[in-house]
Amino acid sequence: MRAGPLAAVPVPPAGAGFGELRAGNLGVRIAETAEEVDAAQALRFRVFYEEMGAHPDAETRASARDRDAFDPVADHLLVIDHDLGEGPESVVGTYRLIRREAARAVGGFYSAAEYDIAPLVALPGPILELGRSCVGANHRTRGTLQLLWRGIAAYVFRHRIDVMFGCASLPGTDLDALAPVLSYLHAHHLAPPALRPRALPERYVPMDRLPPAALDIRAVQNELPPLIKGYLRLGGFIGDGAVLDPQFNTTDVCIVVKTELITDKYSKHYERKLGPGVFD
Repeated sequence: MRAGPLAAVPVPPAGAGFGELRAGNLGVRIAETAEEVDAAQALRFRVFYEEMGAHPDAETRASARDRDAFDPVADHLLVIDHDLGEGPESVVGTYRLIRREAARAVGGFYSAAEYDIAPLVALPGPILELGRSCVGANHRTRGTLQLLWRGIAAYVFRHRIDVMFGCASLPGTDLDALAPVLSYLHAHHLAPPALRPRALPERYVPMDRLPPAALDIRAVQNELPPLIKGYLRLGGFIGDGAVLDPQFNTTDVCIVVKTELITDKYSKHYERKLGPGVFD
């Protein structure tokens, strides 16, 4: 359920960013202007509604923007193609980042509409919700995805995030077709109880649909969306239960990632690059 009441284009908060990381003509950074956030919302509309066939309400269709009440409090990670210019037209990828204090300002996290995330909210340290990720059709390359991950790592390091989480989507709502993937995730990547979100009772769809021994692990792993693969490579976990999202024709699972691996790699990389003592 990605859509919601339309919100005014937000002005990004000061001090949230980490500069810009470059890879050739592409860069990744936090949105700096309301126009850039609007460009991210326009990109989301093109990908989710025009390309993937989600069903817009009248306001969303009229605005040609995917936006909701969480956007004004979020930080918006952008991939910029500098070959396309330096304005909003250069935004080719985006990810929405919501920290605990931002969620508090709007009464909670977006994921709470699908999952009981009380175990995560109860954690003492900084937590981060990830969502609304998309990349334009002409930029869906491994390099763009790696740049998004570099941006997330920089943001996590900048804000000392302990745990990140969010809803990730599998295409379609045919549970028989998705049974191997859902069963694999449940059997091999279920979060430990202390970190395990659970789908809300009225939306809960069991994931353990096939016996683990019946799964072709290699084939199932090849079917996983790239973002979910990325989370799992970082040691990510899956919550209990899937959630159907008919509006977007997807089946959602809840991802949880402890960020020690991310921050350790990021810290070592920059200590080598900048010298000791930089992050003391």
